[in-house]
Amino acid sequence: MIVGTAGHIDHGKSTLVRALTGVDTDRLPEEKQRGISIELGYAFMDLPDAGGRIAFVDVPGHERLVHTMIAGATGMDAALLLVAADDGPMPQTREHLAVLSLLGVARGAVVVTKADRADAARVQAVVAEAQALLAGSALAGAPVFVVSATSGQGLDALRAWLGEQARQEAVAPAGGAAFRLAVDRAFTLAGVGTVVTGTVHAGHVAAGDELRLVPGDATVRVRSLHAQNQAVAQARAGQRCALALAGVAKEEVERGQWLVAPAAALATDRLDATLTLWHGEAKALRSGTPVTVHLGADAVPGTVAVLDRELLAPGETARVQLVLRRRIGAWHDDRVVLRDASATRTVAGGHVLDPCAPVRYRRTPQRLAELEALALA
Repeated sequence: MIVGTAGHIDHGKSTLVRALTGVDTDRLPEEKQRGISIELGYAFMDLPDAGGRIAFVDVPGHERLVHTMIAGATGMDAALLLVAADDGPMPQTREHLAVLSLLGVARGAVVVTKADRADAARVQAVVAEAQALLAGSALAGAPVFVVSATSGQGLDALRAWLGEQARQEAVAPAGGAAFRLAVDRAFTLAGVGTVVTGTVHAGHVAAGDELRLVPGDATVRVRSLHAQNQAVAQARAGQRCALALAGVAKEEVERGQWLVAPAAALATDRLDATLTLWHGEAKALRSGTPVTVHLGADAVPGTVAVLDRELLAPGETARVQLVLRRRIGAWHDDRVVLRDASATRTVAGGHVLDPCAPVRYRRTPQRLAELEALALA
């Protein structure tokens, strides 16, 4: 199971992950110096009773790094929304909650952190604020845990809940789905070569497999792989994975690309989607609105065309076409999140219906009927 943190800057995300796993996810010198997360961090917690591991994706909380948070949130099975007892809900608490909801992350919990820094009345007030904040979101009714990473208060209860969630996690069937991994990091390892990491969205992969990097036309071979931070012969959907690759240099791989089975290699700059405008938005979304489109670990500028109505009101869902400034990897049913053009707030989210959207006749009754069919299970 993959669990992600979310919440405002300095609300204790990395500290909580360290308390649960023993791993400090802030690995960069600048992160150590400034005391904040800048890049995605990863840690793992063993589950002796369940015989598996939980992968934690620790995301930054700064408002200027929401794009990095979204890259980490894609592929989460569950989320921990952190709220500091001495602060209460803050702007990025709300935006991270919107991102999780629009990505369809419906399993999670609120963790009220730094309980040792507030009295009991203040803690209960923050618990009530957090519960009220969840109303109307995908996490409405989620449990709330009060913890202190310093004293250990509440950590055992949180670990027990995480273990129960992991035991309930269904193994994603490989079936006939083609392998797809959203690349969120690439680096060089001495004696190994180029290594990429990411979340496996579909299918399975094994050492010796040939894959394609998309967008692009580079073909690579898998030398070896780790899943959930352990050396394995094969990795599958729903796991954090690191692949050692032959045939490509680190400089040729960027966050936002995908590693995919060659038969599924696809890149597009125009896609049709189902889109829901976040209920907290102040005004409706009109055709021609410039946006930043987040899909997988990628972010690209684009514009929205509303297909089945004049405009999209807050809280409503519609069929739209997203026209992108450059090509990205996208497949049917992938989750997509939109932020405004200046990337200062999250506005909408949904899922891809057709990654090969037409340029002409996109609003005809025939085309809209086709999109209705593509939206069926």
